[in-house]
Amino acid sequence: MSSQSETIIRQLLDSANVAVNGPNPWDIQVHDSRFYNRVLQEVDLGLGESYMDGWWDCQALDQFVDRALRARLDKEIRGNWKILYHMLRSRLFNLQTSSRAFEIGERHYDLGNDLYRAMLDKRLNYTCAYWRNASNLDEAQEEKLDLVCRKIGLKPGMNVLELGCGWGSFAKYAAEKYGAEVLGVTVSTEQVDLGMELCRGLPVELRLQDYREVKGKYDRVISIGVMEHVGAKNYRTYMETVNRTLKPGGIGFFHTIGINTSEYTTNAWTEKYIFPNSMLPSITQLAAAMEGVFVIEDWHNFGPDYDPTLMAWYTNFERAWPGLQDHYGERFYRMWRFYLLSSAGGFRSRYNQLWQVVFSRFGDPQPDCRKI
Repeated sequence: MSSQSETIIRQLLDSANVAVNGPNPWDIQVHDSRFYNRVLQEVDLGLGESYMDGWWDCQALDQFVDRALRARLDKEIRGNWKILYHMLRSRLFNLQTSSRAFEIGERHYDLGNDLYRAMLDKRLNYTCAYWRNASNLDEAQEEKLDLVCRKIGLKPGMNVLELGCGWGSFAKYAAEKYGAEVLGVTVSTEQVDLGMELCRGLPVELRLQDYREVKGKYDRVISIGVMEHVGAKNYRTYMETVNRTLKPGGIGFFHTIGINTSEYTTNAWTEKYIFPNSMLPSITQLAAAMEGVFVIEDWHNFGPDYDPTLMAWYTNFERAWPGLQDHYGERFYRMWRFYLLSSAGGFRSRYNQLWQVVFSRFGDPQPDCRKI
C-alpha cells in the first residue's frame, strides 16, 4: 500500500510541478515513508500533522502550497471518514454557539501576548494590512485602519461598536486620529487586558463579551476579522445584531477572509490546531444573511495584500523565535510556521480572498465609501 500511495502522491505533486526530494525551494523533502499513506488517508490533517511530526520539510512552504492549490490538489484527494465526519458535524451542528464562543479566545488569542507582540505590527493588528501606499508592515496596517475610518465616514464625537476588537488597534486609532468613542468586545481575556492598557486615557472600552450580548445604539457598527468565527448558522444573527445596535442613518462594515465557494467548515488541520470552530464565508452566504436587512454599498476585495502581510508576520516570528522557543517549543514552531506560510500560499493562489463590505439600511442616504 505504501508504495502505491507514494506513486499517487508523486503523480499529484508532479501535476503541480512539485518534486519529492527535488532541488527547488518549493519541492518537499520526505524523511518518513509513512507520509504518503497519511496524506492520502487524512488529507489536510495528515499533511499538517506529518509536517509537525518532522516527516517532511520544505524550504519554501508558501510556494509549495501556492502551487498545490493552483493545481487544485485539494480536490484531487478524497478524504476518509474522519474528514467526512468533520464536514458533516459542521453542517449538522452550530459550532459557534454562545457557549462555544470563548473557546477560540482561550486556544488561539490567549496563547501569549509575547508571541503576538513579536509577530505583529506596533499597533497589534492581527488582520490583513493594506499595502497600496505602504512600504512596511507598520505603514500598511495604519493604511488599513485609515481606510476603514474613511469608508465608514468616521467623524469626531461618533460612537462606534466594534464586534471582535482584538487588542484594540482600531479602537485606539479611531480615538486618536478621528476623535471617536469606541466600545470593543472580544472573547480573549489577554486581548482585553493588554488592549485596555494600550488604550489608557482614550475614550475606549474593551469588554470580554460575545457579540450577541451587546446592547445600546451606535453611529457605526463594524468588525475587522471576526466573521471567520461567526459560522454560517449565525451570519443572520450577526446581521440582526448589527441592525439592533445601529442608529438610524448609521453605517455597518465588516472586514473578513472569504472563499470562492460556500463551505461549512475549515480544513481539519486548521480546525484542530489554529482556529477551532471557525469557517470562512462565501459571498453567497453573507449576501443571503444581509438580504432584507441591509443594502450593500461597497464590496472591496484586496486578498493579494494578505500574502505580504503573512510573510511579514513570518519574518517577524522567525526573527523573534530565539527569545520565544523556551516558552513554546519545537513542535509549536513547526505548527506556527506551517500555519503562516500555508496561509500565505492560500492567498497567493487566490484560493482565499479578503473582503471589506460597507452597508446601510434601506432608505438611508448612500455613504461616500464609493469615492475611496
